[in-house]
Amino acid sequence: MLVLTQKEEPGTNWVRSRVDRTTDALTRAFEHGLTGHVFVKRNGKTVVLADGTEAVEFTSCSYLGLETHSEIIAAAERTLRRTGVHFASARTRMRPAELDELESILGEIYRGNSVTCFTSVSNVHLSVLPLLGSGTLPSYPVSGAGVTFFVERTAHASIQVLRGILQQIGEVDRFSVDEIEVFVDRLERARSAGRTPIILVDGVGSMGGLIDIKVLLDLAEVHGGYLYVDDAHGISITGPQGGGYAFEEFGRTLPRQVILAGSLSKAFGCAGGFGALADEADSRVVRRFGNPLIFGGPIALPMVGACLASARLHVRGGLAGLQDRLWRNVSRFDARTGGALVNAGLRSPIRGALFATEEEALETAARLRRAGILVTPAFYPTVARGTGLIRFALSALHTEEHIDAAARDLRPTA
Repeated sequence: MLVLTQKEEPGTNWVRSRVDRTTDALTRAFEHGLTGHVFVKRNGKTVVLADGTEAVEFTSCSYLGLETHSEIIAAAERTLRRTGVHFASARTRMRPAELDELESILGEIYRGNSVTCFTSVSNVHLSVLPLLGSGTLPSYPVSGAGVTFFVERTAHASIQVLRGILQQIGEVDRFSVDEIEVFVDRLERARSAGRTPIILVDGVGSMGGLIDIKVLLDLAEVHGGYLYVDDAHGISITGPQGGGYAFEEFGRTLPRQVILAGSLSKAFGCAGGFGALADEADSRVVRRFGNPLIFGGPIALPMVGACLASARLHVRGGLAGLQDRLWRNVSRFDARTGGALVNAGLRSPIRGALFATEEEALETAARLRRAGILVTPAFYPTVARGTGLIRFALSALHTEEHIDAAARDLRPTA
């Protein structure tokens, strides 16, 4: 499990603390062309950069390569010609018919749960979590004493940044799944105080790890609370209809205590996010009172068309071949790197090479760049201060040659 942030003292201005504690490693990565790449053309996982050179990228989180699928591209083009690039109105005022069909098909994938689409997963969080904590979602009642939001320490930054907003609604407590006994004690204290616990976690970690969401669901049930899973990186990569990591872990169902946030921008192959709630009555509240929905713009129209085509592909079981190719590539990369990387052996498309120092990570990223391999270098606060990580996002579109070249030029030291 990666350490995404350091422990903070009560009352600390965590933004200032993060800035003050961050070194210049990422700045140097930009300056030396190790990240922040600009591309002008692509063919599968090969990109032509602005300077005319070609490289193979391991940076995109489109794990199945669906953004290049002919049906999805054609759907975006048809929608573009029929309705234009954009419709500048909140969905509460007017929306395209394709959006209703998209949400309906996603509801089929998630076995009758009610799905609402957003422009991003971040906006799912910003819409759903305040309403969940305030007890206004009919299927998720909360105690009169209020709620305690338990934010797992490795949860995505889009959740972490909302802590100040959540503190206006209830208590906020950060915990680590690696210290489960400590967490159980905190849950007991919340229950003793009459507060409803709401546990916020990732499913597939964006930099590493798979959260044991079944254990957390059991704890939520025992303590009368709810489990909110951000499974942005898990959507589409597994399951006959691409329901994703969390959905499969729960036995292809979403228990009543679970709220699922998913991405349409990663393995789904398009752009946007969605929230899956227990009932249509819950979605009506979100669509009426979720701030990003009522005060923000919609998903761009061609993307709605593309998302609909992807959803149809999902629901008819058209992902199996791509999923198989993805996991073959993941297994090959594990074998070529000796099982030494973060996530080795896990059902995650993300692998990471950890380094004891930032300099080692920078040197490795530079060596890979010279070999025509583009990766994501990461430093504090993504990993522990003073260390570095090289992330590989693996895809069904990578060839065996791509996998072998990346493993060869990584030369893992672990």
